[in-house]
Amino acid sequence: MTVTLPVRIGLIGGGGIANAHLKGYSTIPDRARVVAIADANPETLALRTEEIGAKGYSDFTELVQDPDVDAVDICLPHHLHKPAIVAAANAGKHILCEKPLCLTAEEAAEVRAAVDAAGVTLMCAHNQLFMPAVAKAKEVIDSGALGDVYEVRTTDSFFNDFDPENMGWRAHTATSGGGEYIDTGYHPTYLLMHLSGGRPKQVFSMMSTHRLTFMEGEDSAQVLVRFDNGSVGQLVTSWAYQAAPGTDRFSVVGEKGSLSSDGSTLRVKLRAEDEEQVFAAEPIDTFAAEIADFVTCLETGKRPLNTEEEGIAVLGIILAAYESARTGAAAEVMSA
Repeated sequence: MTVTLPVRIGLIGGGGIANAHLKGYSTIPDRARVVAIADANPETLALRTEEIGAKGYSDFTELVQDPDVDAVDICLPHHLHKPAIVAAANAGKHILCEKPLCLTAEEAAEVRAAVDAAGVTLMCAHNQLFMPAVAKAKEVIDSGALGDVYEVRTTDSFFNDFDPENMGWRAHTATSGGGEYIDTGYHPTYLLMHLSGGRPKQVFSMMSTHRLTFMEGEDSAQVLVRFDNGSVGQLVTSWAYQAAPGTDRFSVVGEKGSLSSDGSTLRVKLRAEDEEQVFAAEPIDTFAAEIADFVTCLETGKRPLNTEEEGIAVLGIILAAYESARTGAAAEVMSA
């Protein structure tokens, strides 16, 4: 099921992350236009409709029924993702959804059923997969240059200045789904799985609250994941602290060599070669790249890099990590 350009987008949620998405659409005005926006906050809705000249809705269940909308872009708090996805799919709209896809195994089953029944395209907004260093690393891995993947490591940590006055829904597990790990920690999780090339089977984790003690959830996490292809992944993520200088953003070790990156420069060292290969790239707007790819998928019928299938697998890692932290033992990952 393809869409004629320009794709008519309905933006669901006009809060902070919507800024990055709107900037992305502004780079391809001949290919996509935001024609409608839904937000429950009257002030936000008024500001956004004036800013982009779009039709405004106070309820996303009304926006998804708009015949002038081809696809929706969901930029809501975490706990509202599932109902918005299901409503959009039931209305026959294609979907770009911010992280995480949803919050529970039960919600994941509902999402899968709705998307399958409607036959629409769902793309998970895993923007870091569009980093040039990540794309090149995946190309190297998939070429077989590293051989079988043994180990993957990812890191995403920064000193977050949240406080009880500005943290909002993220401070509460009922609306966020957890703490830092299901938020910022979601990025190194999907990156870990992407680079491993496998599907997660078992997880062991340790969660900590070092500094943001007013949160209901953790502010830091360390997670080990065993994948079905034999590779093992390790990630570190935090809002409590910045990673130490020199820490790799990601690295992969395989039977024939390794690669590592600070997020911009990729270094590849094969055992059979004396010289290290270095690939440098200028930074790009990963949100704009993600949105452009979403539009291309709708235009051509191409499969997105990550659909609900990968989104559910990533959620499986996260839920198993929370279970492991609770019990102190390794946890099995739910079937995707």
